[in-house]
Amino acid sequence: MIREFEPLCLEITESVGIWVPKLSELSADIITGRRNIQNRTIKQILGHMVDSASNNTHRIVHLQYRENPLVFPNYATEGNNDRWIAIQNYQEEDWKNLVQLWKYAHLHIVHVIRNVNHEKLKNEWIPGPSAKNISLRAIILDFPVHFRLHLSEMDELIRKY
Repeated sequence: MIREFEPLCLEITESVGIWVPKLSELSADIITGRRNIQNRTIKQILGHMVDSASNNTHRIVHLQYRENPLVFPNYATEGNNDRWIAIQNYQEEDWKNLVQLWKYAHLHIVHVIRNVNHEKLKNEWIPGPSAKNISLRAIILDFPVHFRLHLSEMDELIRKY
């Protein structure tokens, strides 16, 4: 375990523990009817967070054994994250299943982060043709920032009315 990452692992784990019951209590009107500035519902935001956890888990794993720098698709560019949301049709996903998928995707990425090889932290991912390379350390440190952003969006939508 890399000590630098333990606070973010605890933050994600604690947030999951707080948010699972909160999400489970929400009505269908709240999770499917209210939209953020990207026109996403709470269901779609939660699905996007599952996609983010999954894609980042794959990046973290690939960055520890594949050629450095890593060429790996960036699902979030050119509107592709919205395509992922649409193709997987999170809006129609069973809410209880989606909440559990979100929970376990985030608990798993915490497990993966806790098991990162410290010798690989400087390995880099190439996110796109004109983008600057990103180190494994930076990917891990940025993940909770993205996580908090979307929790904040959902909280705003919950409190909106």
